[in-house]
Amino acid sequence: MNLDLAFIAEALLKLLPAVPTTLLLTAVSVGCGLAAGSVLALLRLFSVPVLGRLAAGWVTVIRGTPMLTHLLLLYAGLPLLLDSLAGQLGSSWTSARIPMIAFAMLSFSVTASAYGSEVIRSGLLAVSRGQMEAALSVGMTVPQALRRIVFPQALAASVPNLTNFVIGMLHASTLAFVVSVVDINAQAEIVASTNWKYFEAFLAAAVLFWAMTLVLERIGAALEKRVNRYHRGGVA
Repeated sequence: MNLDLAFIAEALLKLLPAVPTTLLLTAVSVGCGLAAGSVLALLRLFSVPVLGRLAAGWVTVIRGTPMLTHLLLLYAGLPLLLDSLAGQLGSSWTSARIPMIAFAMLSFSVTASAYGSEVIRSGLLAVSRGQMEAALSVGMTVPQALRRIVFPQALAASVPNLTNFVIGMLHASTLAFVVSVVDINAQAEIVASTNWKYFEAFLAAAVLFWAMTLVLERIGAALEKRVNRYHRGGVA
């Protein structure tokens, strides 16, 4: 097999327009996942009646089923639900107006909420209970103690896991092609279809993902180094 290096370089350039879509999917899913995951983690840690058990059940179900299944269930089921609701309300609105990327964002956020919850929970468990007790003893409310004392330390302890979580969601974003979202992998297939050089096109996509992963790893390492300097008493 002759490897067409020139086409790999050409494919790399043609894949660049799809990078913003991939990054957007990753950013939205990570942001929403961590926000929802924080709520789920707190409900479980504080053993909130009923809600704590529901949160634990949500995490178990989502982590126990494939990410692709979440995407397909939402893609197939949500339009039926929305169209039925619109019909009952007498509205002419239809789910066909929803862009395909919205289904991917929602699905990925659902998946990220469960995995993000475990990342946040592990960080919160790494913070001594005495930190919360000390904050309450000086007059802070629970929300203030969480925001000012507990969460900063929890996030610091979670940097390696958070980095791995973001990288995982970046790679998982390739599933968006299932609902016709043109991400990097989907763009690679389009590029390859012109001359059937699929190996070179997907190799270019792999190089692009590798480059983005390296950047995320460097950012995570820099954050971890900064956190370690702070805990040693250095300048943050």
